[in-house]
Amino acid sequence: MTDDRRTTLRGRYLSLGLGELFAAVVFIWVAFVSALPLLEQPTDALAFWSALVPLLVILVQAGVYWLLARRWVKQGTMPPGLAATYRGFRVLDAALLLAGLVGIIVWFPTHPFAAIGIPFVWLFGVIEYVNYFVIRLAYPPSVWFKRIGEWRTPRLLQDIRAAQRS
Repeated sequence: MTDDRRTTLRGRYLSLGLGELFAAVVFIWVAFVSALPLLEQPTDALAFWSALVPLLVILVQAGVYWLLARRWVKQGTMPPGLAATYRGFRVLDAALLLAGLVGIIVWFPTHPFAAIGIPFVWLFGVIEYVNYFVIRLAYPPSVWFKRIGEWRTPRLLQDIRAAQRS
């Protein structure tokens, strides 16, 4: 691999990592500035956090992964301990999403905005989980319909598997 290609990928990984972390910060900001002030019932807020926490955890894990992956891209493999950690995150995140769904059902919001918006926040967390741990879903819009049918393995999963083999 040429240094130019590695440099390009390191730049892309930096952008992806910072982008995921920025998305988490934006979700938190929107939660405190726009969403939570609208929720009058404590149970509405509990349902909201049930949806948002799993998403935030996944976004932060993803951002950290991309930033760390800059160290081994095209010149090594993910450290085995880190791969084990992300294998654990795969299970933890699924459990968080399930617990979040239970929380949404138990504390189903009474506010109309929350009743519509909260399930979408949770679903976005599910989509992020699938994109990182099951099948790659993120492609540029111009090729999304063409590439999504390829059922490609996410980069994180490829790195975990490569670390197991080495």
